[in-house]
Amino acid sequence: MDSAEGHFKEVLHNDANENASDNDSACSDSEEIAFIPTKEHEESDSDEEDETSDKAEAAVMQMLKEEEDREKEAEDPDYSNTYSISTTEEMTLQASQTEGKDFKVFQHEHDSQSPEMRKHLEFLKKLRLHIWASLSKAQYVSLLKDFVESEFFVIDGDSLLLMFLDEETQYLNFFYQIECFLQDFTEKGAKYVIVFFKDAEQMYLSYPHFLFLRTALIEHLRHNTGTTVHTEFSNCLSSKWKIFLKKSYPYFIIVSDIGLTSLQTDYLSILIAHSLSKKINVVLASGQEYDILRVYGYHVQSVYKHRLFFQKYEGDLRYACENLVRYKEPFVCLYEHLKLSLKRIQKEVCQTVPLLKQLWPEGSDIRRVVCVLACAVGLKIYSNMLENANTSMGAKTKRSAKGRNKPLSPEEAADLCRMQCLTVAFLLHMPLSQRAQIRIMKSCWTKQVLPLIKMQQLCMHFALTQLSDTSDWKLDLTYLPDLNDDSLLINLAHYYELEYIKGLELKKELGKEMENEYQCLWDTVTKLAMKYSFGDAFPIRKTTQLFLEQKQTFKDYETEIHNIGLIPVKSGLVEDYAGDVLKNLPVLESNDPAVTSLIKYKEFDELCHWHSGRPLTEEYERVRCNADAKSKDPEERKQIQKLQTFRHFYGSTLEDSASKLIVHQKDVSRNTNAAVKKTQKKHKSKAETITEENIRRLKAKEEKKEQEQWKALCIPTQKEIKANLTVGINKLEKFLKTLKSKSVKFTVEMAGLSACLEAWKEHCREQGNKSKDLSKAVQVMRRIHILLEKYQDLLEKPHLQKLTRYLRLLGFENLARSLSGQTEESNDQSISNYTIEVGPARFQLQYMDYYLLREERNDPDPRVQHFIPDTWQRELLDAVDNNESAVIVAPTSSGKTYASYYCMEKVLKTSNDGVVVYVAPTKALVNQVVGTIYSRFTKKLPDGLVVCGVFTRDYRNDVMNSQILVTVPQCLEILMLSPRCQEWTKRIQYVIFDEVHCLGGEIGAEVWEHLLVTIRCPFLALSATVSNPEHLTEWLQSVKRYWQHAENRIERISRNSGNNFTGKCKVKSEVQEQKKSYRVRLVLYEERYNDLEKYVCSLKGGDFIIEHCHPCAALTVDHIENYGIPSDLSLSPRESIQLYDTMVKVWQKWRRAQELDPEEFVSFKNKVVIKKGDVRKYEQELKKELSRWIVLGQRQKVNELLDHLKPKPVDCSEQEKWKHFASFVDKLHEMDKLPAIFFIFNVNSVERAAKNVFFNLLKKQKSEQDPNTERQKERLRDELRKVKKMLRKFNPQDTKKLSSSKKGDMVCLLTTKQQLEKRLKRLTAIPSVCTYADSKAVDEDTLWKIFHRLRFERKGYLQQMMALRGIGYHHGSMSTKERQVVEMLFRLGYIKVVTATSTLALGINMPCKSVVFAEDSVFLDALNYRQMSGRAGRRGQDMIGNVFFYDIPLPKVERLIKSNVPQLKGQFPLTVSLILRLMLLVAKADDKADARAKALSVLKHSLMSFRKERYAELLKIYFMFSLQFLIKEGYLDQEGNPMGFAGLATHLYYHEPSNFVLVSFLVKGLFHKLCQPIKGSTVFSEDVLEKLVLILANLFGRKYLPACSMKYKRTFCQSKVFLEDLPEDFADAVNEYNTKVEENFAHFLLTTAKLADIEQEYRLPLSKTDFTPKNWHGSELASYLMDNTKSISAISPFACLSGVVDNDLFHGEIINKAVLRSLGINVTNCPLLYLNKYDNQGRRRPLNAYALDFYKHGSLIALTTDNWLNEGDAYNALKDFLLLIKSIGTSLSELCDDPNDNVLLAFQQVGKIYEEKLKLRSASIHDTLCHYHHAQPLPSRNLTAYLFNASLTHAEEHDNNV
Repeated sequence: MDSAEGHFKEVLHNDANENASDNDSACSDSEEIAFIPTKEHEESDSDEEDETSDKAEAAVMQMLKEEEDREKEAEDPDYSNTYSISTTEEMTLQASQTEGKDFKVFQHEHDSQSPEMRKHLEFLKKLRLHIWASLSKAQYVSLLKDFVESEFFVIDGDSLLLMFLDEETQYLNFFYQIECFLQDFTEKGAKYVIVFFKDAEQMYLSYPHFLFLRTALIEHLRHNTGTTVHTEFSNCLSSKWKIFLKKSYPYFIIVSDIGLTSLQTDYLSILIAHSLSKKINVVLASGQEYDILRVYGYHVQSVYKHRLFFQKYEGDLRYACENLVRYKEPFVCLYEHLKLSLKRIQKEVCQTVPLLKQLWPEGSDIRRVVCVLACAVGLKIYSNMLENANTSMGAKTKRSAKGRNKPLSPEEAADLCRMQCLTVAFLLHMPLSQRAQIRIMKSCWTKQVLPLIKMQQLCMHFALTQLSDTSDWKLDLTYLPDLNDDSLLINLAHYYELEYIKGLELKKELGKEMENEYQCLWDTVTKLAMKYSFGDAFPIRKTTQLFLEQKQTFKDYETEIHNIGLIPVKSGLVEDYAGDVLKNLPVLESNDPAVTSLIKYKEFDELCHWHSGRPLTEEYERVRCNADAKSKDPEERKQIQKLQTFRHFYGSTLEDSASKLIVHQKDVSRNTNAAVKKTQKKHKSKAETITEENIRRLKAKEEKKEQEQWKALCIPTQKEIKANLTVGINKLEKFLKTLKSKSVKFTVEMAGLSACLEAWKEHCREQGNKSKDLSKAVQVMRRIHILLEKYQDLLEKPHLQKLTRYLRLLGFENLARSLSGQTEESNDQSISNYTIEVGPARFQLQYMDYYLLREERNDPDPRVQHFIPDTWQRELLDAVDNNESAVIVAPTSSGKTYASYYCMEKVLKTSNDGVVVYVAPTKALVNQVVGTIYSRFTKKLPDGLVVCGVFTRDYRNDVMNSQILVTVPQCLEILMLSPRCQEWTKRIQYVIFDEVHCLGGEIGAEVWEHLLVTIRCPFLALSATVSNPEHLTEWLQSVKRYWQHAENRIERISRNSGNNFTGKCKVKSEVQEQKKSYRVRLVLYEERYNDLEKYVCSLKGGDFIIEHCHPCAALTVDHIENYGIPSDLSLSPRESIQLYDTMVKVWQKWRRAQELDPEEFVSFKNKVVIKKGDVRKYEQELKKELSRWIVLGQRQKVNELLDHLKPKPVDCSEQEKWKHFASFVDKLHEMDKLPAIFFIFNVNSVERAAKNVFFNLLKKQKSEQDPNTERQKERLRDELRKVKKMLRKFNPQDTKKLSSSKKGDMVCLLTTKQQLEKRLKRLTAIPSVCTYADSKAVDEDTLWKIFHRLRFERKGYLQQMMALRGIGYHHGSMSTKERQVVEMLFRLGYIKVVTATSTLALGINMPCKSVVFAEDSVFLDALNYRQMSGRAGRRGQDMIGNVFFYDIPLPKVERLIKSNVPQLKGQFPLTVSLILRLMLLVAKADDKADARAKALSVLKHSLMSFRKERYAELLKIYFMFSLQFLIKEGYLDQEGNPMGFAGLATHLYYHEPSNFVLVSFLVKGLFHKLCQPIKGSTVFSEDVLEKLVLILANLFGRKYLPACSMKYKRTFCQSKVFLEDLPEDFADAVNEYNTKVEENFAHFLLTTAKLADIEQEYRLPLSKTDFTPKNWHGSELASYLMDNTKSISAISPFACLSGVVDNDLFHGEIINKAVLRSLGINVTNCPLLYLNKYDNQGRRRPLNAYALDFYKHGSLIALTTDNWLNEGDAYNALKDFLLLIKSIGTSLSELCDDPNDNVLLAFQQVGKIYEEKLKLRSASIHDTLCHYHHAQPLPSRNLTAYLFNASLTHAEEHDNNV
């Protein structure tokens, strides 16, 4: 590749200069006012309250107005008022060298002075700014998510090309890099297509090499891979591309934001703008990274503003696109005077190809064909150009030629072509293993040669283009990636130019094979050249023209790689784990410098009075403790009581109070199976007989009471059913739920059946011959089903006769005969008026649908009190009884968590010492579980012990003294790996992992893995979404087998040793009396309790079109063929019938139509009660038949069938969608589909949508309200104020002293006050039609209690206003209290509409009738869809769940429905910090055997290496080299014992590698040098503190922004945005650390190279093109060109072609491109701390300065406007940063004896300041109220009137822009 072309990869060091303002926020945050409303406050009658109400109202209005203004500003598509437009980055990469004076491509130039062109250029500025603003906000996310086979995305081919263009990259290596990139996606299950737009080709005319590469890449991908490549679209604005996007709706499109030229950059900008406007998200090609499981990149979400921009400037965009690609016929100019039309080359190629066909009729390898075509065409054209030039030039022209380079002669050009032919001969025969050893040349072509080489590249491009259209000629296209090797060509040129001529000793033989090949190629070239003669094949050089610049010739290798040897480690753990690998690794001698120079910390400790090796407090001891039961402090005891009271209350919203269990240890036998065995006893004691007799009497008494109740209700209920069937049946079923007696229930059901039949008969009589409403007949049949299934034992002959008669009445003669046992038909014709004119089976499936009964057991289980468990639930209970582990995969709300609480109950009953740990993935779920435990269990325990404890990163209570600990994975891991918690861990009886699919998550997955392998007790692992549970179970079973052997070994050691180990484990022996089991059960249950029905909703002219979405409509023929029908794609009974009917309609000659007719189907025929299990068989049969149709060749029929089932939604604009959102909620309310959760993935949109609905209700009320109402309310308020004022004159304490007349006046005033308050309450009450809230669901006292929690919360007032209308919102940026209020009110049934992000997806108990997906997002994937849709359908309340897709593109809906849930795969399990933690555990533990067993379990049993020996060995080598790093850095000694700052490093393990860098700063004394206080004090200057925060932000606040964010200067309001570099001395320390890490990691790679799969290394990863050594007869010249001193043992042979050697592995940025691919290692496994990170184009990716910016200005809002963070993310990031500062401060205080140490004081001071700023975060509604009006918060009970008035006023201003 030309050196000039490498200019594209030059790193841009001219970073952007920031002009950010450091000014403080204009509005200071106000102080929190401690005001707690009580009943006394409620009763108080002060005027201030009314005054405050008015002021608060104004403040709320002001806040809402400001928020709307901010939102409107954010929607501005131009950004013209927000940013300045001066560029700071050279946006276009000029190629002055590439397009030099000797080679130019001339294209159409525009008149830049024309008005049209000036307008066009102005628009391009706007476009660039628009794109920059959008890309700067890109989120760095995992790209593939969990769609696996059903999702697909688009890669822009030109962006793909731009990602890998590099001057150093050789041709074949370029293809290797691209295939690696694509294969990484393919291996991870991604589905993608690549699109090359036709018009984009013209961008490369000035870059012939890139043009040729592009063409070759297209043909290679098309012919040699399974990748779909589209080249039919002219550009992104073409109608074909628009249709493609609409039809396929890709997940996202990968695009580069920068091109080779400014033209290409603008062209890509248009593609980005167009994609975003079509609701297609964009992923930047630059800045992508990957690990074993995922690919990460910058993702830009399409939002309304993108569509607005496109609508506004569509004409400009089209004009710009046309201008960018509208060229006149381009021509090439060589050596300034030789002109050549590109069409001429194309024409010459077209004429030459047929001649070559005649010479090689049987075809050939593509390398030969392209070579001879390019050489022949190039030579012919070049010779012709020279001839024409010579004849036309006179003396004048010759004189003017002095200043330019002399063109090569035809003979010299022929020499160059001969060498190109020889190069191809080498490519055809020389193995890649030999080519990898070829010497690395630094020489480059002379300026005379470059133009000719470029012309040859153009010829190659046109040759490939022409050959792609040739179908009648057999060409072998396999080796398209190896058409050229510039390095080899330069080597040959150098040899023949400088070495060959030196003498005979350097004249090397080609070898017969090579000679013949070369001769054949050159002979063909000469034949194709026809009239021109260019000489024979030999000698290869006939001229002496120099082709290469005489500069440095060969590449200098860096210093030799040091001896790779390991410092010896004498550790039992190391020997046990890696002993087998250690034997084969070199070990250093004890006198080696590497061993003798090991770092010690003594010098630092003595100098600074520090104790680096002192044990630090455990992390759980540092977490804020709310209160512990063992505390004696009265204030803390009071806090405990408050906390427990709330938890009981919160739990009561989760659990029915009737289910609360009181468990006393003394009443329970230790035998867990006692309850079951008790029922099996044959002889009863006298006491038991008496007890049973008493129970019988009690039941009889209850039964009699229930009979009397029914007697009173019977006639009214029957009348109600006849009058209004739906209302009557609801009342009947509500009454049935209160009954316990089966006989009474039976009587009620029979009466209900009679009433339903009468209602049906009445309806039939009314309708006459008109069509009947079959829903009334459904109720009749439903009662018959219930009677036959649930009361079979009570049905006597008269009852059966009655049921038979009713069936005949309905026209189901065959069912009547089946029930009565008759064989003859009845002759009774009088019942025909009431007949249902549908077959019985069809009626049950189509009309009864979700009313069909499930298969349920009737035999109660003594272990379960309130329901009869299913078989799979009993299996779970058995597992718990037998102390077994279980993996449970069952749908949401199926009842899988019951086993968890049964397990807790069992442990509580068994002892006071046993512990159950419940692991939940989120804090929200932790709070929910704690509430449930408080609601379910109480137990009298010894003083200091409690039932339930909590441990999260934010707070803890009763961690060590509780029997049930509820925690998050990270916190349990701290306890499990803590040397001081061993005794506690031995008390654990069970661990329950909720949502265990988080094991495959993006963040923290390895922690779940560590926990599952370190626990010794049984466990329950629960999930609704795991697609490979068998694999998971097998892995966990292997872990349990390990523990079985480990515990047996530990027991043997303890028996044989003479120490008091048994005494230490006394607690354990007391707790674990029961027999241990190591079995892991897999319990699968796939049936949902209620079916889900999906609907697609769209908007057409203000009306909503809601279409049912049949699940099969999501399928395609290809999907069924390739993946089958997904196992969890279930149909409701009605959908099964719909599928059958469509199949019959589509294929009228279908042979199995009769057999699968519902009336004839074997499981339905003559069946009175068809159950869901029967329907499932029918559904499976239909699905099999559908697949069979494809096998039978009926693809067209299947396509027609699926198309028939598809809904036909209508597109609407984003603006229209949100404008009518409130009306859509109203529509659902009318359809009785509330309560509903509306999932929206943008935090701002969540709140906006809720406000939209809220304001809609306010407007409705305003429009319906009497105009005089406001006046009446004002009058009543005035009167009330006067009365209160008069009442205040009476002193309540002196009432006895008052005269009787004054007492009378006082009573009169009080009465008047009450009357006025009642009248005012009536006037301010919200009409039922203007609220969704169910006032009956929650009493006023409970509502007040709940609202009381919001009194000081951000936006608390607004939330209450909305809650009173039955509306709420829920997202991660809200405080815990705010979220809990919404959760409680929704569960209680008060709130009916909740807009939410995915925070409600993960296990939160908020069941609803409907789930609505109201916004598309990258986060709406298969996993989230299943978790979210699982909320729909409340067990026991709803017969069916509804899922609505509100304006979600249909292709996305289809992919969500049909995609499988992700498989759980292992992450790379080891980090250096984890290894240090394990060594610390083993060294410091009291019970060494237990600690070693845990450590070995973590090391040996990673999910990634399960059944993969090669990975297991690789991990052992990684372990050994990690130990080397830790020993060299002074964290471990040679016995594996921790030393130095090991404790500090492990406390910050979550922040590797920053933890190690921090220690290096400390040890080098850099912090002591920096932290110098102001003279004469212990206070530090602002400058010192800011520098300290800057350093910590560089270490721990690392959020990278995309490189393009620095493109423009922006006048930021308050933030700097881009983080400054570290101070120089700190940066030097980081560089020193990185050098050590890189050296250690390089040695690791060089050692593991032997594990590589060599065969795989010689194949291209995607196309599998094979380059393994074949029959190579050798060549003397080839051997001469090889450099056997090159060390390339760990380098991919493809990377070797670009001159990469082993030494390059010592540079982190090279590793991913160079290392042997089959090792499965990449640089993410290397703990490097990058000072600067660059993207693919060499542009620096800046760090976001959010942590430092917040320290400076303290404004959360500034972080959202300036730093491109959303509020929730910003707050959580700052909170984490603060926790980290405090953690470091605490650790330093424990390691340092001197409390006045400067470093210690500086960290404490920074922590304190940061905490204060975070407390005063962001301007909330509450802050605004206080700031504007100094108002006190209002008691919630007085809010109703105020809130109504405040919101109503604002409703007039609100214009639905939300």
